[in-house]
Amino acid sequence: MNEQNLIIYKVNSLYQILTELNLNYKFFLADNENSLKDMIKNLKNFLILSNKKYSTFNNQIILDYEPISIPKLLEKININFLKLQFNTQSKIKINDYTINLNSRVMQINDIKLKLTEKEINTIIYLWRSDKPVSISDLQNHVWNYQSDIETHTVETHIYRLRKKILNIFKDKEFVVSKKNGYKIN
Repeated sequence: MNEQNLIIYKVNSLYQILTELNLNYKFFLADNENSLKDMIKNLKNFLILSNKKYSTFNNQIILDYEPISIPKLLEKININFLKLQFNTQSKIKINDYTINLNSRVMQINDIKLKLTEKEINTIIYLWRSDKPVSISDLQNHVWNYQSDIETHTVETHIYRLRKKILNIFKDKEFVVSKKNGYKIN
């Protein structure tokens, strides 16, 4: 799991209480907007806990003025960290493209392409490999076929994937054929 950073903004007493509880978060106290902006620049996975909504900041938990028990507050923090983790893990960056694994959408700027689950799995498998991936390797790991089965499934899917990417993004070099397999360029 990624490191979880909780920034407590302008609620000093809560910062003192939570740091004493020895939780699995890193705690930071920000008492002004400049220190908050500096922290946000340097932290990747963070939540801001404050007593009012600030429209300029994302990932906020707003404390109402009604009393809340510590267990309820911790539950709220944990739920928000889980949501944040889910959202961060659902998007991967490949070259200039962002791929949302949940919605299965490949995107660059405002141009979007809907992909199938197999297309997503193929792209990710090719992207994670540091060398060209053979057809039999793709059959084995993406389609779960035995390598001795005669089929053109991989070639057909790669052809269709390339065609979709070319039609939408005008990119004919995203998936390239190499001497010994396919590779994300």
